[in-house]
Amino acid sequence: MAPTPRHGEQYLHRVADGVLQRRLRSAPAVLIEGPRACGKTTTARQLAASEVLLERSMASVSLASLGSLAVLDGAAPRLVDEWQLVPDIWDMVRRECDRRGVPGQFILTGSADPPADVKQHSGVGRVARVQMRPLSLFESGLSTGAVSLRALFERAECSAPAPSVELGDVVEAVCRGGWPLCHLMDTDDAQDFVSDYLHELAQTEVSAVDGTRRDPAGVARLLVSLARNVSTEATMSTLAADTGGERPIDPRTTASYLSALQRLFIVEDVPAWSPRLRSRSRLRNAPKRQLTDPSLAAAALGADRERLLADPETLGFLFESLCVRDLRVYCQTQRAELSHYRDNTGLEVDTVIRRRNGEWIAAEIKLGGRNAVDDAAASLHRLRDRIDTAAVGEPRRLVVITATGFAYQRTDGVAVVPLTSLGP
Repeated sequence: MAPTPRHGEQYLHRVADGVLQRRLRSAPAVLIEGPRACGKTTTARQLAASEVLLERSMASVSLASLGSLAVLDGAAPRLVDEWQLVPDIWDMVRRECDRRGVPGQFILTGSADPPADVKQHSGVGRVARVQMRPLSLFESGLSTGAVSLRALFERAECSAPAPSVELGDVVEAVCRGGWPLCHLMDTDDAQDFVSDYLHELAQTEVSAVDGTRRDPAGVARLLVSLARNVSTEATMSTLAADTGGERPIDPRTTASYLSALQRLFIVEDVPAWSPRLRSRSRLRNAPKRQLTDPSLAAAALGADRERLLADPETLGFLFESLCVRDLRVYCQTQRAELSHYRDNTGLEVDTVIRRRNGEWIAAEIKLGGRNAVDDAAASLHRLRDRIDTAAVGEPRRLVVITATGFAYQRTDGVAVVPLTSLGP
């Protein structure tokens, strides 16, 4: 059952709604993590019975004083918003979960992951994690959801009419992003929002995340470098050289910037898949660089709808980023994770979706076009032939994800699904 909107707001239902409800049934506390402005607090409020909103001014309050403030007192589940601003809250929640001994007591939200030494005691058995990302196309209404990820895993018939969406609409979705505040904005206004977001990241957020002063200009250059290298396996050395411009920058400095952006849930690389192979091919283990939302890359590059339509290569990389964002959202309903495949022969497959029971789907991402789809299908078949299926099983489906058009199944068994028809 979908949650009922609270606080008089018009709520955009999220895939995370059902995930949050599910985790509250099995864990005493649930921590919703994700980038700032992706909708964590609004989503949490749909299920919370009471709330406390923490502020930076409370960060210096002692643990004993926090206890006297009774910040955890209130009807369950109680929302504790932006818990990382007052790290001592972690231990208070952990102990209170132990005392009560029942699920569904607390919902915590966090826009930054504190250092490991802050979380002195493990949340295992007490705190479940749910990661939120910006709106997927299904959540924002640009995808019909006629073909679900669940149905693909179940090998159901793949067939759906073409949505009334054109490539330009998809490009605008790349530029606007999935930020709930931008949902009804003009695309130009949304890009202003995202540009301001990037500015704040560089000027304050990256330094504030752990109190380490970092050069805002260097962070800004790294964000541009990440945008240029999105959906690629750019190495740390490549990013460092690109970030340094005319003056070389120490890769360790770049790594520090990158770590801060990861803790802010801005950078979320796609790890490499390492299955057992039939052949003597050697696997590549480099992750693919990804930002949490393609609009960040578009804004960093100063790319709007017209520029991207005139630059199919850059558009292709940003479209892959859009697909990765949406697939990660849909994976949560399937208890699945996303990775990519590459080996030393040059065989690449953009995404591999693996359920925790071992079932997997391989998907190639293409903007569209018959030749591109044919090439993608051939790569998927080569992957299936190269994998030791006795060890990892046969793929549940081989899929080519396109931007628009019909969803259908080819005679070779490969499903072709536009992102604008895909859903959880």
